[in-house]
Amino acid sequence: MKYLVSIITIGCFAAIIYGFNIQEENLPLSHKFIGSGTLGLFLVAMPLFLFVYSRGKKMKDYMLTEENIKKMRERESEKPDNQQS
Repeated sequence: MKYLVSIITIGCFAAIIYGFNIQEENLPLSHKFIGSGTLGLFLVAMPLFLFVYSRGKKMKDYMLTEENIKKMRERESEKPDNQQS
């Protein structure tokens, strides 16, 4: 699955670059390549990337909740005085 995300991302960047390269000869076709590459990046590659690399992680650990704020304060108070900034 990681390779699929990489291939899609490279393909989208290739479409965008190709679109910019043919802009002089065929403007409407270049806009289609640039647009499809951009859509592919943001509507296909990015959700696939997030799905693959966030699998098995608890989203609660990354949210700023009251419980997590208390944990951060506890960790900050446990640090020695010379390391605090």
